[in-house]
Amino acid sequence: MPRVFGFYEISYKARIAIIAMVALVILISSVVYVQAYGKKKPVFEVQTDKKIVALTFDISWGNKTPMPVIEILRENEVKCTFFLSGPWVKQYPEIAKEIKADGHEIGSHGYRHINLSNLSKTEIKEEVSKAHKNIKEVTGVDANLIRTPNGDYNDQVIEAIEESNYTAIQWSTDSLDWMNPGVNTIIERVSKRAHPGDIILMHASDTCKQTAEALPAVIKNLKEQGYEFVFVSDLLKEVPKK
Repeated sequence: MPRVFGFYEISYKARIAIIAMVALVILISSVVYVQAYGKKKPVFEVQTDKKIVALTFDISWGNKTPMPVIEILRENEVKCTFFLSGPWVKQYPEIAKEIKADGHEIGSHGYRHINLSNLSKTEIKEEVSKAHKNIKEVTGVDANLIRTPNGDYNDQVIEAIEESNYTAIQWSTDSLDWMNPGVNTIIERVSKRAHPGDIILMHASDTCKQTAEALPAVIKNLKEQGYEFVFVSDLLKEVPKK
């Protein structure tokens, strides 16, 4: 039997409808709150109608995978953005210089491969500064883009990065090549998930053993879909100025 509320009887269906409406109002309010007061965020992608994507590679370890990746990019006349860790640049300066000589964009992948969110703001800035110094000394590049180690961030990390005159860059398509899931899996993920303004995450560290084998097909498929490869900095130019 329906319960009585004031002078009206509220049926079971009516109560469900009221609950649903209240939940919807709360959800909408939460979305507005997050948009107004949410965390600072890095750049994941850029909204654009142009069929452009930024192919990016992180490098922190080794000298076996980078060269095949560089050669494949060269053969396919593709320019991309490399995020290089500070210690790696010093350990393999000849590879870092070759990346620069081939006309690729160079960003920072930080110094130690640790989660920056566990550090103080001062320590975060030191990590950024040390990596910047190494990259500058080896390649001559004053990097201003950074992909944090492990993609880790919080408000303080983003603030420290911005105060260091850097822009934090994430990704919207993860190839999962860092998991070595299989060449076909890497190819399929990137080919199906790529979209205008996309930032694609790949790696050229030695721990990623399937990247070089998958890369030619990734490039071929994206070109056949009509995509043009641009630097991350070129994507950022598509962001409307406030």
